[in-house]
Amino acid sequence: MNTQLQTTVSNPQKKSYILHLATIFLGFIIFGISENIKGPALPRIQLDFRLDEMQIGTLLSLNALGYLIACSFTAILTRKIGIKWVSMLAFGSMAVSGIFIFLSHSYPMFTASYFLMYIGNGMLEIGLAILAARIFVRNTGTMMNLSHFFYGISSTVAPMLASGLMTVTVLGYTIDWRGMYLAMLMLSVLPMIPALMSKFPGDDHPESERTPLKQLIKDRALWLIVIILSFGVVSEMAVGGWLVNFLEKSYNWDPAAAAGMLSAFFLCFSAARLLLGPITDRIGFTLSIIILSGFTGICTFIAIFGGESYAFLFAAAGIGIAPIYPTVMALIAKRYPKESDTAITFTVTMMGIGSVIGNYAIGAITSGFKQLYGSGTELGLLRGLQAGYGFIGLCALICSLFGIVLYRYLKNRKQLV
Repeated sequence: MNTQLQTTVSNPQKKSYILHLATIFLGFIIFGISENIKGPALPRIQLDFRLDEMQIGTLLSLNALGYLIACSFTAILTRKIGIKWVSMLAFGSMAVSGIFIFLSHSYPMFTASYFLMYIGNGMLEIGLAILAARIFVRNTGTMMNLSHFFYGISSTVAPMLASGLMTVTVLGYTIDWRGMYLAMLMLSVLPMIPALMSKFPGDDHPESERTPLKQLIKDRALWLIVIILSFGVVSEMAVGGWLVNFLEKSYNWDPAAAAGMLSAFFLCFSAARLLLGPITDRIGFTLSIIILSGFTGICTFIAIFGGESYAFLFAAAGIGIAPIYPTVMALIAKRYPKESDTAITFTVTMMGIGSVIGNYAIGAITSGFKQLYGSGTELGLLRGLQAGYGFIGLCALICSLFGIVLYRYLKNRKQLV
């Protein structure tokens, strides 16, 4: 009798969890695709609409603008209509934007469609983070890292899929970039199916049980988390833009070899997210951040100042920095279980602002040191690149340093996660 009852209870729970996983994993795949199909499409978009570089820059700036706008209302919307319908809205708006992009034959309409896509994209990033924080109550670090592994894989594959799809001919019609955007963004319908069939926890928490943002931002730990995530993400994201440049100009590597090292970085990065999650669960999230970001910083500085023979450590640095973002999300989920939507939205919004400043700083430092040692000399170029890339390593070490501050703060209050 008891066995039958347990089976009856556990089967619906198991089915519900599978639907949750499908929504989150498919969601991260869609997120990676939507962010990374633009690379192969932009030259053709520029040609079709006869855009100059300023207009392309404006178009890409919609990414940041849409993201920040989505950050401003997603948490509030989650409280009003629930994370299930926010997820449906995010996926749905991306699918609809794909239709509008396909129908866009003027630059203003295309710009509006692109902006809608990034509104959906921003909502999706916040929504997936909130969803994962609510679902992954066990093995949180493992599951967060696994979720972001799916994002990494789809980000790697997306440019190749986009390039291939734009050359396909169906019934005498070449799909090109409009058809590619339509086909890829319509994939957003897939995660809507398990999301619609699911009931997600957390939406039933009464407003009275939630801590308001005004009170949350008084928590010193939350500000430490913001600092850790901001420096960690700068160190992570800057590699894609600066590693190839550094290797080509500092060591005279050919483009293929430099791109190969970047690919090796992302291989280490993806493997770390797949394999290191259980370790973060075992030793604790805060301690994991200290060790892993410190490892990245050390690898980066040895690679810069050790010479060309240590260049492989640029790739190895991906092992340490990869788990930082998902591990911080896991930490937030554990520390703020009922306020995860507000805490995540605030943290990620502040991180976005910090990332903009950090990436600007890399360029400014590179330029400054280049001028200091002679802008027209090989030494000036080398020192500028070393200083700029050194700031990327420094960001990882600062992330580790503030991890130590957070560790001591939480340990003194017996709140270690």
